[in-house]
Amino acid sequence: MDQVKIGKFIAQCRNEKNITQEELGEKLGVTNKTTSRWENGHYLPDIEMMQLLSKEFSISINELISGEKIKDLDYKEKAEENLIVALENSTFTLKEKIEFHKKKWLKEHIFDIVLCIIAWLVVIVALKLQNAEGYLIGTISGILAVFFYVVRYNQMMIYVEDRVYKKIEK
Repeated sequence: MDQVKIGKFIAQCRNEKNITQEELGEKLGVTNKTTSRWENGHYLPDIEMMQLLSKEFSISINELISGEKIKDLDYKEKAEENLIVALENSTFTLKEKIEFHKKKWLKEHIFDIVLCIIAWLVVIVALKLQNAEGYLIGTISGILAVFFYVVRYNQMMIYVEDRVYKKIEK
């Protein structure tokens, strides 16, 4: 589901009825801020609100989810598309998807992580063998640990975002 497209469609339908966000909010029992968030594509209305919006605008829920008015010939096809997208996106919550992909990334990259830790330990041992001062060893190992963490965490989040958010945008 394209939240932005749905939001623009809600705004279009509201404007066609010549009512303000505040008036629509009052009819639905929500604030004008909520209506604004829907129209800007920041949030989607829940299913109860979708039912009320479809009645208010005299459109089908299928049209609302599609973000456009649907011709009779295309109605069944759009309904199938919307059902598939809804089922794909409702299997897990977004938080569950993120956690799943973080764990998957860690499993796939455990060897790289172990190698980085070994390299980090080798640097510490090499510094000790060179009789480096304790504060220097601590400083260098701390900087390396932070650098390692930041780089790997960013790589993980890119991986997670690619897999979680790209599927939602279908």
